[in-house]
Amino acid sequence: MTQKEFNDRLKKNGLNLDDFARLIDTPVGTIYNWNRKDKTPPNWVVSWFDNYEKAKSYEYIKNKVFEIEKIE
Repeated sequence: MTQKEFNDRLKKNGLNLDDFARLIDTPVGTIYNWNRKDKTPPNWVVSWFDNYEKAKSYEYIKNKVFEIEKIE
């Protein structure tokens, strides 16, 4: 994952570096280091974003079904 891809995924998910650091329970300085010109995020970050996006989609669909079925 390139820095541009990382920043694009953050933006797509409405996250900034501080939000991401909190979500993965990592010091924010570590995340800022990944964003330096000579660094890239670890390989696992791609699958983390994939799973985060799937979870958000699932939550949206679940809420819509509950709304339609009037389930609380």
